[in-house]
Amino acid sequence: MLSANQRFYQFLRTVPSCCCFVMANLKLYSYWRSSCSFRVRIALNLKGLKYEYVPVNLLKGEQRSPEFLKLNPIGYVPVLVDGDMVLADSLAILLYLDEKYPQHPLLPSDLRRKAINLQAANIVSSSIQPLQNLDIMDYIKQKVGQAEIVPWVQYHVRKGFAALEELLKDQAGRYATGDEVFLADLFLAPQLHSAIKRQSSLFCLG
Repeated sequence: MLSANQRFYQFLRTVPSCCCFVMANLKLYSYWRSSCSFRVRIALNLKGLKYEYVPVNLLKGEQRSPEFLKLNPIGYVPVLVDGDMVLADSLAILLYLDEKYPQHPLLPSDLRRKAINLQAANIVSSSIQPLQNLDIMDYIKQKVGQAEIVPWVQYHVRKGFAALEELLKDQAGRYATGDEVFLADLFLAPQLHSAIKRQSSLFCLG
């Protein structure tokens, strides 16, 4: 039986990538361990869009530099620059990319499946990831104590994944909502990667 880690990398090997890359004036401000940035990097690859990668080291506090705060006043990655357009927040970036660069659509044409993809993405982006990011864990440590971080993360990650499993149990094919990679996969894969690689000591995936 495959481990959770093996299943994740098996999934990554099956994700199609575009062999013909499109020249675009794109610049992505990203941190390599950021699941939010990971979503956008997957989309850029799927759509075959070339981009300039600008690293932002969150552990060194580079997201709080005056230069970066001009791009995103809240100080979060990712930020996408497309010519004179500056966009922050991964979901906004993904929907923008899907409108401007329609190759390999991130949402299915079927209205029901489109809604399910948006719901799954929202569960990850509002009910899992932001509740266990660096700012939140630092705040809990300062206000409540180090010992409260683990149960906090366990509770919200387990709750979120349980909701996703219930939502997607009758929808999945080769991927989360069928046999093509869509928006839900772009949110699920990085969150699972985070759980497996960075937080395996905090909770059991079962």
